[in-house]
Amino acid sequence: MANIKKGDLVQVISGRSQARGGDRGKQGEVIEVLVAENRVVVQGVNFVTKHVRVGQTQRGSKTGGIETHEAPIHVSNVALVDPDTKKPTRVGFREEQVTKDGVTKTVRVRYAKKSGKDI
Repeated sequence: MANIKKGDLVQVISGRSQARGGDRGKQGEVIEVLVAENRVVVQGVNFVTKHVRVGQTQRGSKTGGIETHEAPIHVSNVALVDPDTKKPTRVGFREEQVTKDGVTKTVRVRYAKKSGKDI
C-alpha cells in the first residue's frame, strides 16, 4: 500500500533551502504519482523551464515558446503533512473492520502518526 497518494498534502524535506533558491520546506498537493519511478509531482514545487518548438493549431494560433511546469521529485524527499498540526509526519497503517451489506471485511487504513518536532 502506498504511503503517498494523489491529492495528499506533502512537504519537501530535503534539498536546497528556500533561502538558497531551493524548495525545502514548501508544502503542496500531490498532482501525480509515478509508481514505476518512485516519484511524485507536487504542485508549486520543482519548477523547470521547457523550450517548446513553435507550431500552429487547427485555428491558426501560434504555440510554443518557454513554458514552466512542475517536474517529478523522488518520494523519499517528501513527507505527508499531518492535517491537525500542519507539520510533516510519518504514515502508519492499521486494520479496521468494515461492514458492508452484512459482510464484515478487514481493511488496511492509512493514518498520520503523531508528529513530534519539525523535520
